[in-house]
Amino acid sequence: MSTRTFHATGQRLVRQLRRTHSSCGPRHYTTDSPVGLPDPAAYCRDLVRKHDYDSFLVAQFYPKPKQDAYFAIKAFSVELALVPDTVSNTVIGQMRMQFWRDAVKGIGAGRPPKHPIALALYQASETANLPPYHFKRIVDARDAELQAPSHLTVDTLTSHAESTSSTVLYLLLSLLGLPSSTLAHAASHLGVAHTFSTLLRALPYHAKKGQMVIPAEITAKHSVNQEEVFRRGPNAPGIDDAVFEFATVANDHLITARDMFKSDGMGGLVPPATLPVFLSAVPTANYLGRLEKANFNAFEPGLQLRDWKLPWQLWRSYYRRKF
Repeated sequence: MSTRTFHATGQRLVRQLRRTHSSCGPRHYTTDSPVGLPDPAAYCRDLVRKHDYDSFLVAQFYPKPKQDAYFAIKAFSVELALVPDTVSNTVIGQMRMQFWRDAVKGIGAGRPPKHPIALALYQASETANLPPYHFKRIVDARDAELQAPSHLTVDTLTSHAESTSSTVLYLLLSLLGLPSSTLAHAASHLGVAHTFSTLLRALPYHAKKGQMVIPAEITAKHSVNQEEVFRRGPNAPGIDDAVFEFATVANDHLITARDMFKSDGMGGLVPPATLPVFLSAVPTANYLGRLEKANFNAFEPGLQLRDWKLPWQLWRSYYRRKF
């Protein structure tokens, strides 16, 4: 099999250097709530550390007073994304989604439910303008995903990504008080790139469960038989071509997000105040780069491991103001 590279825009992903992850000490919930609930901030931080370690690393670049709110938003996103894997059937999943719809309304009305994430979001909303419709949009998209987890076209998956990952970025821009059409446009593309790369990273997991995460229009184009992927993984005919095309689309969105900072006199540099939000692009670029090195074999075991170069890459991007 010949070596592949991203070619749609004539750009390759950057090869990066090494650095060891710093170890994380043990964390424990505190229970200073009168109803015996875990401390909301600690609960959210621990949930993100456990299920979205890349975002956990990015948190350190947010201003200290904003970090608890950052973890609240990210924990909300993680909680909803985990629903399909934590319920036994769609009906229960829909009940969970309705709980969060009601929670969003309650938070806006000053009556959050006694759930640590809801309480943390309420505290965050007290200090920042976090539009409720963004939260509702995420809930609605995750609810729809329960009933139709696979996508026929790239366009429908892109729409889903904009309603989930991109909308989380809109909330983070609001958290930092950074309204801008240019920033929102860049965040939209970055969110799509993040969703696509996350799905590629999770392809082996979903294949074992009999689910195909690559849109059908791509798998059909390369004559991929889904049952073959579920049984044979990387040895299924055409799956490498499908992964390559899907990854290229993700990479194109990442490049478009970068290009947005070449306008408005920014010279390709991310404004310092917005850097924490757009550093979330670094883990996405990191994974796509490693996938390229693996010749687009998404089933390569090493791709499931944390890259110990990532903390250094985040710091380098922060000081260079580029991602």
